[in-house]
Amino acid sequence: MMAIAMRLRPGEDLKVMLDRFVKEHYIKAACMITCCGSLQQATIRYADKKDADVLKGKFEIVSLTGTLSEAGSHLHISVSDEKGQTTGGHLKEGTVVYTTAEIVIGILTEYQFDRIFDPTSGYKELLIKL
Repeated sequence: MMAIAMRLRPGEDLKVMLDRFVKEHYIKAACMITCCGSLQQATIRYADKKDADVLKGKFEIVSLTGTLSEAGSHLHISVSDEKGQTTGGHLKEGTVVYTTAEIVIGILTEYQFDRIFDPTSGYKELLIKL
């Protein structure tokens, strides 16, 4: 595995920038190693819900985990508010950096991730190729 570090700046969209990065660098398979920072808006889709909720305010990124590739990503985020209350779910576009997002991505050079529709779940799910 090879690691790449990056920093997002205020106003940048966390999901958009991660997806753009893997596409621009032709990354076939990657995973989130770590991410810390803050958000001014979090767009999260909760378990078994069709639509995402948009949370406005100041949030700390508590965790960001998942898989990425130029074929698509599947990322989960946890954020905490000013009272330390934490929520999490699927990271969606519209999640906006407040001060910074410090990110380390692991590139899995021996793999290729693809996304194919799974009729059981109703979503595009991970297909792992060696």
